[in-house]
Amino acid sequence: MANKIMCMGTSSHVGKSILATALCRIFYRQGKRVVPFKAQNMALNSYVTRDGGEMGRAQVAQAEAAGLEPMVDMNPVLLKPTGNSCSQVVIMGKPVGNMSAREYHNGYSLKAFEAVKEALLRLEKEYDIIVIEGAGSPAEVNLKANDIVNMRVAKHLNAPVLLIADIDRGGALASLVGTLELLDEDERALVKGLIINKFRGDVSLLTPAIDFLEEKTGKPVLGIIPHIEKMGIDDEDSVSLQEKAFAREKADIQIAVIQTPKISNFTDFDALSNEADVSLYYVKETSEFGEPDIVILPGSKNTVEDMRYLAESGLKELIKQHSNHGKAVIGICGGYQMLGREIRDPYHSESELNGTEGLALLDIITVFAQDKLTNQVKADCNNLCFMGQKINARGLAGYEIHMGKTEFLGKNDSHPFIIKERSRQLCQAVEGTVCADGTVFGTYIHGIFDNDEFRRQVINSVRIRKGLLALPNTRNVLAEKQRNYERLADIVEQHLDMVKLKTIMGENDL
Repeated sequence: MANKIMCMGTSSHVGKSILATALCRIFYRQGKRVVPFKAQNMALNSYVTRDGGEMGRAQVAQAEAAGLEPMVDMNPVLLKPTGNSCSQVVIMGKPVGNMSAREYHNGYSLKAFEAVKEALLRLEKEYDIIVIEGAGSPAEVNLKANDIVNMRVAKHLNAPVLLIADIDRGGALASLVGTLELLDEDERALVKGLIINKFRGDVSLLTPAIDFLEEKTGKPVLGIIPHIEKMGIDDEDSVSLQEKAFAREKADIQIAVIQTPKISNFTDFDALSNEADVSLYYVKETSEFGEPDIVILPGSKNTVEDMRYLAESGLKELIKQHSNHGKAVIGICGGYQMLGREIRDPYHSESELNGTEGLALLDIITVFAQDKLTNQVKADCNNLCFMGQKINARGLAGYEIHMGKTEFLGKNDSHPFIIKERSRQLCQAVEGTVCADGTVFGTYIHGIFDNDEFRRQVINSVRIRKGLLALPNTRNVLAEKQRNYERLADIVEQHLDMVKLKTIMGENDL
């Protein structure tokens, strides 16, 4: 039977996901068969497994850190907000419908917990250690009765809990003491240690606070984890976008990503942002637009309403002006759909609206269906004529998550991507569209910029158009991720009392 450790937080975004990722890598390099787990995720940043299941992005990073292929048992319940206090509910990788928050929490969540228990049973039989992540705070008393991700999981497994607070945002001591105070006695007994995360400065200055915490709560402080700059590990929640710099750094190529209210899969652009000759920033309103070389429209969980947001905010007009000046525009998934003439949602799959006009930068129309397409894909890019250059790349890896079916109308637009494999099945499917003058293209393939040669060719096409020299690709994104997991594990292991953690978990050979 697997040993367990659970990471809970005093609130959202205190570092639960990152510390769970670190523990996965620490145990993995000690030779343990370790697996991550989160009963329920609420996020728009999702991923598609090899067999076509949809899951939260945080558990994908944790799986990579643990040396595993991501699978939906690691995240059996996924909630994807669609707007108006409503979410699409995904159970074991497949959507089961849209529900209001009231419908889900007051009726369905405890049914979903059956899937959680079944997934845990399979993992317990297969692995040595399960690293479990909670969500939000376990002390949210209004949600507690029907909560299936925090203390219900801990009590089901009798799992020891580490309670984490973010000292960088302030109030860490009060949040730790207050959270423990609001827990029931049996829940409080499961909390075996406290962690202070994102600390900056001289640790010795915290000694009085640590002494106070341990005396007040009766719980040991297992570690003070420093603030880690530029971790390079995928974020799950768009809350993290608030921490990304909006200042225009001095770089050859300026890329503006449009941050719509229902932006999804924003990690599609992390690889671009880490290029030395690129400054990538996010734009929510016209005053932040600047003078980009490339505008990117990202994925969306509510494409119709996000398109209407572009029109109402004035961003639609700025994007069209940018394109009319011969500058580059790229759309990914929902952003690809927005580039077309029209978006229709006859079944109200994503929105209460029937549809809306698009940007009309590509001669396509998208109609939403009732069924979602989720596949890992491999594709070739054949003669993508972009900004006066031809881009060719083979074996592009990525994934699809969309409900829209796109109809090609234009005679002059070309379709430069050929999907050769979907969910391990060979195929030959035309994908994506580029306009006749080569300044605008869109694709349904998420993660396409993680492909090193393709990413560099896209950037170089814009460099050459600006009169700059093309640069060689010097990066390997997959290798960078592994180095980042190692760096994270090194830092956490150095600042965490692994001896006490071993005792808490009942592990004798960590």
